Amino acid sequence: MELKRPEPTVEEILAEVERRRAARRAQEAQRRPFEGWILRAALSIVRHWLALLNSLVFLYVAVPFLAPVLMETGHPGSARLIYLAYRPLCHQIPYRSWFLFGERPFYSMEELLRRGIPPELLEPFGYVGDESLGYKVALCQRDTALYGSIFLAGLAFAFGGRRWRPLSLRAYLLFGVLPILLDGGIQWVTFAAHLLFPAWGIPVLESTPLRRVITGALMGSLTVWAVYPRIHQALQESFPEEVRRTQV
Repeated sequence: MELKRPEPTVEEILAEVERRRAARRAQEAQRRPFEGWILRAALSIVRHWLALLNSLVFLYVAVPFLAPVLMETGHPGSARLIYLAYRPLCHQIPYRSWFLFGERPFYSMEELLRRGIPPELLEPFGYVGDESLGYKVALCQRDTALYGSIFLAGLAFAFGGRRWRPLSLRAYLLFGVLPILLDGGIQWVTFAAHLLFPAWGIPVLESTPLRRVITGALMGSLTVWAVYPRIHQALQESFPEEVRRTQV
């Protein structure tokens, strides 16, 4: 015959309820500092999103200029780490990149060949420069113009009081995206055709540094005009008090 467990008394039930409440409060107290840190970090990003974004873009476009500086000052190992880090981000083709500390700020493929640079080094991630020609920046000319204009337009947006009306998608595609697609696309298609069908004699319609700068700058500045005001508007609607505090 099984013995029945005695029913808990009211005092025991109340003690168990209080014990469980105390355990939940202890768990919440342990989580609260971490949750508070997350909340403060999120609100800080909301308040300073533009400064953070401008700083990141500045670092992204400035670090590649350290590579030729390091090469010139006798630190090739550190310079090559920068070239290596930017490999997934840019082709770094020598005749489409800027050069520092040399005779000229840029060189065509023909000129580099005349200077004795082997053709196999005039490929992505190849030739980085020398003492006479200078050393290339770790971003190509178009990317330098694109991200540099994003940084400058971001500064203009910040100092302009963030009152820009967002650029329409149609205008962005027409004046920002289409020019860079045409200039870079024609260059890429003719280059690929020249490699795949050499017997056809298709010439490579190489772009120029000026066109790369213009199309890159259009793309970068219009990206800011199209995107940044919309980010600001979305944050104003979601966190009006936090956004307002960044403008007083």
